[in-house]
Amino acid sequence: MDTRKNLKGRSFLTLKDFTPDEIQYMLDLAANLKAKKKKGITGTTLQGKNVALLFEKPSTRTRCAFTVACIDEGAHPEYLGKDDIQLGHKESVEDTARVLGRMFDGIEFRGFSHETVEKLAKYSGVPVWNGLTDTYHPTQILADFLTLMENFGHLKGLNLVYIGDGRNNMANSMLIGSGKMGVNITIIAPKELWPTQDIVDVAKEYAQESGAQILVTDEVSAVKDADAIYTDVWTSMGEEDKAAERIGLLQPYQVNRELMEMTGKKETIFMHCLPAVKGNEVTEEVFESEKSVVFDEAENRMHTIKAVMVATLGR
Repeated sequence: MDTRKNLKGRSFLTLKDFTPDEIQYMLDLAANLKAKKKKGITGTTLQGKNVALLFEKPSTRTRCAFTVACIDEGAHPEYLGKDDIQLGHKESVEDTARVLGRMFDGIEFRGFSHETVEKLAKYSGVPVWNGLTDTYHPTQILADFLTLMENFGHLKGLNLVYIGDGRNNMANSMLIGSGKMGVNITIIAPKELWPTQDIVDVAKEYAQESGAQILVTDEVSAVKDADAIYTDVWTSMGEEDKAAERIGLLQPYQVNRELMEMTGKKETIFMHCLPAVKGNEVTEEVFESEKSVVFDEAENRMHTIKAVMVATLGR
C-alpha cells in the first residue's frame, strides 16, 4: 500500500483513525521537512491552497505552527477567531462547515467539543485537522513522538510516563498514540483524575498488536525506568474554577529533581506541551535543566503539522 496516496483527502481528528505505518509516515515526513527547512528549503506542495484556521480557544504554538507551515508550503492561512464567525451560535456547525468547504481547501479547528471538529469533517468536504479539543490533541502527540525519535532514535519499547491530570486531552492522546506505536505508557495520577476506562481499553487493544505496555496508577514510584517524563498544566482551559482543588490534589505529583532522580536513568528527558505553570506541575529547576526538551517539542509542532497538511492536502 502506498501510504502517501492513502492519506490524501483525509481528515486528522484523532490518531485512532490512522495505522502505525501511517503515523510513522507522517513522522518521517516531518523529519524530512524539518531537515529541509534547516537548510533554507521550503516547498510548493500547498501552492494555491487556502486554509481556514478556526480558533474557539486561544493558542501560541498551534496558531503559529499552522500559519508558518502553510506559508512555508505556499498556502494562504486565514485566521478566524471566536468573534470572527458564528460557529454554532447564529449559524450551525453543519452550515458553517458547508460554507467554509466551498471556499477553503482545508480547515483547522481548535476548540472545546470534539463533536464540533467531527461535524466540520463530515459536512465541509475538505480535510479537517484537529488543533485541540477537550478530548484529543493529536498534533501535539506527533510533535512529542518526533522529539522522542530525535532523542532516542526510535519509538518502540520506550518508557513514557505521563504524570498529573490523567483525564485530559493530552493523557487521552498519549494513551492512543503510545498504544499504536509500541511505546510503553504509564499514567500516574490521583484516582479522581484517571482517564476514562473506554480510552484505556482502546489503548490496550492497540497495545496487543504493538507490544506496548499500558499502566494507570496513583503510585509516583512508577516513574522508575522512564525514558521520558511528561506533564501538563493541572488546570485545563475552561476549568479555572477548579484550580485550588487541583493544586491540593496534584501537589504530590509535581515533577521536581527528586522525581527525575527516581527514574534511576541519567538520560531521562522532561517533556511538556506548554504553556507551563512553573512551581505547580514542574519546578523551574527541571524546566530549565538540560534534561528539558520542551522547546524542541514546541518547534516540532510546526514540522509535524506541516507534514499532516502536506500528506493530506499537498500535491
